[in-house]
Amino acid sequence: MASHPFFTGLSSPRILAHRGLVTDEMREEGIVENSVAAITAAHAAGAQIIESDCHLTSDGVVVLFHDDTLERVTGDPRAIADVTLAELERIMATRGGLATLAQALDGFPESRFNIDVKAAAAADPAGAIVADYSDRVLLTSFSDARRRRALAAARRAGGAPATSAGASVILRLLLATRVLPLPALARRVLRGVDALQVPEKRGPIRIVTPAVIRAAHACGVEVHVWTINELEEMRRLLGMGVDGIVTDVADQALHAM
Repeated sequence: MASHPFFTGLSSPRILAHRGLVTDEMREEGIVENSVAAITAAHAAGAQIIESDCHLTSDGVVVLFHDDTLERVTGDPRAIADVTLAELERIMATRGGLATLAQALDGFPESRFNIDVKAAAAADPAGAIVADYSDRVLLTSFSDARRRRALAAARRAGGAPATSAGASVILRLLLATRVLPLPALARRVLRGVDALQVPEKRGPIRIVTPAVIRAAHACGVEVHVWTINELEEMRRLLGMGVDGIVTDVADQALHAM
């Protein structure tokens, strides 16, 4: 299977704590996803991999945040790109604490981080930051161009993090396993990729199929499925041969698995 150092020593199946862990009790206290408190809770529950996302503040700091704006999480309609680090720290102070990418990597040295680059402006600085932590970081993005840009920045800084395919690579793999099922074509599509992180299906299109899992494994690529919160669904997918589950309930998944 995957040979990148990111995967060395990890338990199987992989349980990825989606945006950290926010329990019902934490939610009642106002704690939100991707916060320092959420990462701390995931680590305390035994999650080895924290799945998170990054954006760039107006003053050029890479922060862990999923949405383009603050509205859903904090009620503030502004975009992350229009807010300074100091402003964001004040806003997040009562919501579990702001996590910058650099602080998370430094503050949780035992954790691996699956970082989704959400904004083009964050690609270069995020890549440069993770370079020194390459054995603990898996970089991804829906945009393969953005993902490759972040990887290139990491390599310029002397690092080589693991990476998960973006949407265009996944589409090409689906074509390679359905329309023209040639192993050599799948290998070419997945060259340089360490993991596929995908939903089980997108609309009517089923992405996680036995053929896709076989093709990925033949290329030494892991398959992680998001976002699965029902234990029976986790067991069914693991029974199909997937390697990892991205979940909001990492504590329950770790206990059950």
